[in-house]
Amino acid sequence: MDIAFLGLGGMGTAMARNLVEHGHTVVAWNRSPEPAKALSALGVGIGETPAETVKHCEIAITMLADDGAVEAVSLGENGIIAGLAKGATHISMSTISVALSERLAEAHAGQSQNYATAPVFGRPDAAEAGKLFIAVAGEAGVVEKIRPALEAMGQRIFIMGEKPSQANLVKLTGNFLITGVIESLAEAFALTTKGGIETAKVYELLTETLFAAPVYKTYGSIIRDGSFSPPGFKLLLGLKDNRLLQQAGEKLETPLPFAAIIRDRFLAALAHGDGDLDWSAIAKRAVDDAGL
Repeated sequence: MDIAFLGLGGMGTAMARNLVEHGHTVVAWNRSPEPAKALSALGVGIGETPAETVKHCEIAITMLADDGAVEAVSLGENGIIAGLAKGATHISMSTISVALSERLAEAHAGQSQNYATAPVFGRPDAAEAGKLFIAVAGEAGVVEKIRPALEAMGQRIFIMGEKPSQANLVKLTGNFLITGVIESLAEAFALTTKGGIETAKVYELLTETLFAAPVYKTYGSIIRDGSFSPPGFKLLLGLKDNRLLQQAGEKLETPLPFAAIIRDRFLAALAHGDGDLDWSAIAKRAVDDAGL
């Protein structure tokens, strides 16, 4: 397939590389040109603007940091909607708000373009290995057309519904659950440490018995070792996702009291200068609260 890939951060670069390795033809765009140039050795073309990049492609994929970036690249001057052919598909793989996803769906429909969402679960190492889990939403026919591209980047695809914003809501919910795991592990480690028990022993017991899921092992080991840098996912982005989750909850009239607690952990982390660390650094606040 002819694919445009826009957004070459730590995740996007690995995802674009996997598309090439699975035989797809890729042209890339990034706000700063250096990451795109690094892929040119693989035969990846480099677009000058988003509109020019997507002009001759069946699929345009965005993997960008936030709503502002996705809105500018998609709806702005020389954006995706201005260049994408009728019948071609924009796949938004970024973690964005439900509200923006709904706006994008409407804008693409107005130009006879397709739109689907496919946000991912997995850190950069999973993206590198093509082992992401992908939540997909869009019209059934569109999802089937884009499936080969998604399968090149992930180990399993989960279809959430035919309304694209549904996958965005699921992604925000999943990230919320991860922060809940981080917070609960942090509190458990702080309590047991204060009780004179080695954190390594507690981690071993928990992750080899009742809590053997990857999310407990991954974040438990980060918290245990205090290895918050370099970040796999920046704390500032975690705060952004928490904010988008609460916005969705307000619109759907669904109280999310624990999300407010997590928000305060993020804000406290920022106040302590931890904004550039991994989002699991909110665990440091439980240590402070315990007087350790």
